[in-house]
Amino acid sequence: MQVDIITLFPSMFKGFLEESIIKRAQDKGILRVNLHNLRQFTHNRHKTVDDLPFGGGGGMVIKPEPLFEAVENIVGGRVKSTPHIILLSPQGTSLNQEKIKELASKDNLLLICGHYEGVDERVKEHLIDEEISIGDYVLTGGELAAMVLIDAVTRIIPGVLGSENSVREDSFYDILLDYPQYTRPAIFRGWKVPEVLLSGNHQKINYWRKRKKIEVTLKKRPDLLKKVKLKQEDKQKQD
Repeated sequence: MQVDIITLFPSMFKGFLEESIIKRAQDKGILRVNLHNLRQFTHNRHKTVDDLPFGGGGGMVIKPEPLFEAVENIVGGRVKSTPHIILLSPQGTSLNQEKIKELASKDNLLLICGHYEGVDERVKEHLIDEEISIGDYVLTGGELAAMVLIDAVTRIIPGVLGSENSVREDSFYDILLDYPQYTRPAIFRGWKVPEVLLSGNHQKINYWRKRKKIEVTLKKRPDLLKKVKLKQEDKQKQD
């Protein structure tokens, strides 16, 4: 997968791209990330990317010219594929695991990191494919949101993680939250690991984990159960 990022602060991505799973994905050739400084697509000595909003109001708005020029420069000459263009914005569709799966199937994403009071509306109407938010709150800019999206997408691309099962067992992968996890020691300060996990009986362990996923989801996020088609036996477990 190739990810292009249009940002005012490319240095913010330095640590993110050089550590952990993201670095390994790049080293394996599974992920390629290109950073594009929006100021490189301006044509005045001050590298101006924003201006006052028409009609008045507080804050500044990112101008359409540099964004259109940046995207056209990035896309120019690509015959085989064009990127899926996303604006990171608090007004966008909420990012969830279903959207992550959808984006992970793309060959190329182009992320635009919003700033200030937002971007000129013509960018939303005529340039991007969709607008995505990582939550109902406002960040200083879209860089952190872009990192969240890239991390979530990258880890479910086949070959990135050492075990494909670890992805399928994540919270939200099948909508339900993950089951409780334990490791050594089997007894810590008098608290014991459930006996079933020490039994070696994988059929019983799988049954316990499935039951616990439903219990944990019911306790912490009961709203998610409305999205899951449970078998009759599973419904009995949550009663």
